[in-house]
Amino acid sequence: MKFGVGLFVTEDTPPPGELGRLAEDYGFESLFLPEHTHIPASRETPYPAGGELPPEYWHTFDPFISLTAAAAATERLKVATGICLVIERDPITTAKEVATLDHVSGGRFLFGVGAGWNVEEMRNHGTDARTRFGLLRERIEGMKAIWSEDEASYSGKHVNFERIWAYPKPLQKPHPPILLGGNGPRVIDRVVAFADEWMPNRVGGDEDMIERFNGLADRAREAGRDPIPITVAGLMRDPQRIERFEQAGVHRGFFWLPSVGRSELEPALEKYASAAKQYASAGG
Repeated sequence: MKFGVGLFVTEDTPPPGELGRLAEDYGFESLFLPEHTHIPASRETPYPAGGELPPEYWHTFDPFISLTAAAAATERLKVATGICLVIERDPITTAKEVATLDHVSGGRFLFGVGAGWNVEEMRNHGTDARTRFGLLRERIEGMKAIWSEDEASYSGKHVNFERIWAYPKPLQKPHPPILLGGNGPRVIDRVVAFADEWMPNRVGGDEDMIERFNGLADRAREAGRDPIPITVAGLMRDPQRIERFEQAGVHRGFFWLPSVGRSELEPALEKYASAAKQYASAGG
């Protein structure tokens, strides 16, 4: 099992380069940063976790700039979006940012993507929430064409471009791993169709999640694909529960850290690093 950490980088946390060094020094494999360009003040869409939306959602830094700083300050740490809201981004520009970050990091980038949940946020970017999943797929497919073709074209319902030259191409071939986030009823269909990994949030009971992990394995087999790896966002610390997840196909999990200063952050890093070491020492 590979272990990472994730958090919302804000004015209150250590800067991204320092965060990257801390994560690497504590022995973590990866650093995941989420994305929100803004949060509409109307707050019409309820927070999926319930209660009030934490302020770090509208204070969070841009993930690509932050991950570039983290990559520059580290040697081994994988840097990841968790998640990039592709439905709110131009695919040609995003393809260049992904490829550039993959080069800057020496091939250490993981591209976590998703369709989001905040309807007003999407609307402010000109995205219709009702068609966002189709838009997500086409933008991912369009970016794959840009990364893999010298003269790329794509024709779809939502994304269209003809014969473009766009460099650099990613250092990882054919492109950085695409980790599709989400826990919705059709997410496994989408993972099998156009992603390299599934990255669900840990929600509900372990048995329900394991059933879905097994369902992904079945669907991949039916589609003629190799087993599809799983990265779990919000991993628990209990070694027996981690082992059951790993046996069901989870190869990475990351722990959510609070958006606080270094003096408060380091105890959380120590706690999760100890859980990872405990699991490793037990043979996990």
